[in-house]
Amino acid sequence: MKLTRPLFPIDPVSQANGSAQSHYQPTARLSHTSMIISARVVSIALSAIVLLTGFYAGFATNLAPALADNYEKVTLFDQDLSSKDLSDSNFTLATLRKCDLHGATLAGLRLFRAKFLEVDLHGADLRYATLDSALFSNSNLNDANLEGAFAYSTRFEGTTIDGADFTDVLLRDDALKTLCEIATGTNPTTGRKTRDTLMCDDR
Repeated sequence: MKLTRPLFPIDPVSQANGSAQSHYQPTARLSHTSMIISARVVSIALSAIVLLTGFYAGFATNLAPALADNYEKVTLFDQDLSSKDLSDSNFTLATLRKCDLHGATLAGLRLFRAKFLEVDLHGADLRYATLDSALFSNSNLNDANLEGAFAYSTRFEGTTIDGADFTDVLLRDDALKTLCEIATGTNPTTGRKTRDTLMCDDR
């Protein structure tokens, strides 16, 4: 007679006691052990991820450059932005009232239809800024540099421009007439006379 080898090893203790269940089940024990090991591995992996994530976040925070501010459609009142570099910000449709921006860098700034109401822009850098349809009311543009700015349809009401530089600024005829009536001084940075930059005497 051919003997068949049992699928599982025989438990000697069960055989000696005559237990009805003569085979033990190593598969169940292995499954339980595997679950414990897997849980520990997952726990260690999660801890490592948390630690690395925290480290990277701190590292990225220290190295990442500050993001530009978006002031689109925002109203600012009595804010001190003097001498700040805002050249990558967006002030489209913004309203600034009684704010201090003297000496601020606004080069290339988006200022489409922005309103400057009693704003100090003395000595500000507005080169190549987009000022189309903007309003300067009772503001200070003395010694500001607006070279190359796009200012078509921009309105200047009660605003001083002593020493401002308007070289290559695109302006409407009525705005030019208003500015030429009050244009005086020389820009301390470029050395250009305000009237010359507006070409007041050539009209």
